[in-house]
Amino acid sequence: MMTNMPSIRYITTIHNMAVMAARAGLILGVALVAAVTPAWAQDAVLSRGFIFEDVPFESAHASTIVETAPGELLAAWFGGSDEGEPDVEIWVARKSGSEPWTMPRAVTSYPEMPCWNPVLYHGGETTTLYFKVGPSPREWVGAYRTSEDGGQTWSDVTYLPAGLTGPIRAKPIRLEDGTLLAGTSFEAGYTGGTPSDAPYRTWSVWVERSTDGGRTWTKHGPIGVPGELYGVIQPTLWESSPGVVRMLMRATGRIGYVPEAVSTDGGRTWSQARPTRLPNPNAGIDVVKLSDGRLVLIYNHTERGRSPIHLAVSSDDGATWSEPLVLEEGQGEFSYPAVIQAEDGRLHVTYTWRRERVRHLVVDAETLPGG
Repeated sequence: MMTNMPSIRYITTIHNMAVMAARAGLILGVALVAAVTPAWAQDAVLSRGFIFEDVPFESAHASTIVETAPGELLAAWFGGSDEGEPDVEIWVARKSGSEPWTMPRAVTSYPEMPCWNPVLYHGGETTTLYFKVGPSPREWVGAYRTSEDGGQTWSDVTYLPAGLTGPIRAKPIRLEDGTLLAGTSFEAGYTGGTPSDAPYRTWSVWVERSTDGGRTWTKHGPIGVPGELYGVIQPTLWESSPGVVRMLMRATGRIGYVPEAVSTDGGRTWSQARPTRLPNPNAGIDVVKLSDGRLVLIYNHTERGRSPIHLAVSSDDGATWSEPLVLEEGQGEFSYPAVIQAEDGRLHVTYTWRRERVRHLVVDAETLPGG
């Protein structure tokens, strides 16, 4: 279970020994997760369903969700015959209060190119849908559409200049001073058959920063694990205190654990990434900071595979995390989560369900640890 540990070369011998000890403790903890259900878990999930059932596509992945007005939800994902195929488009559905989700509809049309990783953001009266278009994550282009009516109608597509992608997978955040931060990342130096140990294969995290409401952006980084080029992508962000921003990231198997980094100047400069004690099987994660200051993380608390999918809570700004709650387990993939807190205080969680549908959960934040 620990065969990948010697590949982590970026820390001193003393620090490396400490991390190895922490990892050993985590591996024991993983075994306990399967046997013990947290006492708070029984009443946490209020409802569990799917955003859609019968749709004109075979595969769905990479969902995102936003509240556009009190009780009004909008979700998006990419769907088609399979990830990376030319028929993959971005789809959306809306939900009003207790009404069911509307029938999904495509909001892109690129028959010659696949679409990828939609991300929704709502600010003021405007909802922005960011997405990517291109043959692969190494070659895609960032784009967006906006809506002034909660996703019923959309503007024309605007394309971002080369070098900018918008938020890569997790939602942007608005800092206390009004600055928008979008966590992004870049993958380079490989094709489908490139060995994972190729020295030119690289992943790294960046942050795109806007002080004018998203009209213009600057790019900050790179952020990575020292000595490990093939390391991190898809960050999720929160503001700890005014101007202090933290991130967690998806990591390759060569790291094996969720890394973290911090900025103390509003996202302009960042620390190097270092692994936490949270396992990561090269799978997407998402964090939301609740109105009371707690953090909720949705992730796969496992060393390999993307099942089960879990929820954990931190009451100390990510220094420690609660025992993870299993949201779903079984055969197949439960992955790429998105999580928000609605105005009524409840959490809405979406994630990929076996690459076939998008699961939607409503979670009672008051029942979670620290509530």
